[in-house]
Amino acid sequence: MPYDPSNPLKDRITDIGPKSYEEFLPPVIKKNFGKWAYHEILEPGVLVHVAESGDKVFTVRVGGARLMSVSHIREICEIADKHCDGYLRFTTRNNIEFMVDAESKIAPLKQDLLSRKQVGGGFKFPIGGTGAGITNIVHTQGWIHCHTPATDASGVVKAVMDDLFDEFTSMRMPAQVRISLACCLNMCGAVHCSDIAILGYHRKPPMIDAEVIDKVCEIPLAIASCPTAAIKPGKVKKPDGTEAQAVQVNNDRCMFCGNCYTMCPAMPLADDVGDGIVIMVGGKVSNRISYPKFSKVVVAFLPNTVPRWPETTDCIRKIVEVYSADAQKYERVGDWAERIGWEKFFEKTGLEFTHHLIDDFRDPAYYTWRQTSQFKF
Repeated sequence: MPYDPSNPLKDRITDIGPKSYEEFLPPVIKKNFGKWAYHEILEPGVLVHVAESGDKVFTVRVGGARLMSVSHIREICEIADKHCDGYLRFTTRNNIEFMVDAESKIAPLKQDLLSRKQVGGGFKFPIGGTGAGITNIVHTQGWIHCHTPATDASGVVKAVMDDLFDEFTSMRMPAQVRISLACCLNMCGAVHCSDIAILGYHRKPPMIDAEVIDKVCEIPLAIASCPTAAIKPGKVKKPDGTEAQAVQVNNDRCMFCGNCYTMCPAMPLADDVGDGIVIMVGGKVSNRISYPKFSKVVVAFLPNTVPRWPETTDCIRKIVEVYSADAQKYERVGDWAERIGWEKFFEKTGLEFTHHLIDDFRDPAYYTWRQTSQFKF
């Protein structure tokens, strides 16, 4: 068809940009789009959404992984083809949701999902992650793909969720518990606002490879990359006695973020002793009951003890158990800590309080800008 200036998108064929999401909606969802009356959680991992027309969609949620093999994705698609007419969706926390249009289809779908096991005997598709429980951990790249991590992502998440598996498949917490992980403080995860957050942290400034920095780096770019202005131009003497352009790092100003290494591969800062994990708690983005909150540091450093990170899993298990036993219904972790007082939080969890944990962040924007949809007139 010839181009029609009055309707430029008509008969347009292109591979630029994604297709319309409407093409991937199950027919019952497309039919009732924007006209849903309510939803309920029938049991852990199983939901029903009811439309104004009376149509229903039943969803079975299973835990997924952020990094998946092609064979695993093909198995997911096979299940969707077998039970759900080929439709499925991924949640923002890496869960997989299989949707059916009749309650009678739930039981065979669940049976098929739970029958699929890993070689070691673990579930490939554990059902859960809904309501007042612990859902999947949203996390970053870690050692497998990122260049600035202070800890792994997938490995830590696997260890923590193995330990908390029973809380994923049940709903016995006082409220939902959101756990997240970022493998460095550049934080492409959501650790700033999660109930429990795992943060990889560097404790040493970048090293400078003086022999190659002037060959592989643009010095002005490396200097400009530092958010705290801790880097300035400098010169170094090479082993052959010649001088070369380089940089100097003000260690007192460095916050160990790794931005300089992103711009300059001759400034690595990964260190097996200096790198480790920080635990933060009390954040949330929800406006329910109380305002959104930032997470607060409660453990300043835990070592990277591979492959199962026992110090990290034990710490998180302790926080979850005390919160579960002591919090009131519907209280998130931060709401519970503020109600009993942070002093009592440390006392009940047995975590040591040090001067490293004092929250001294002050910024007018933090306490003057409206951060919530809760209005008082």
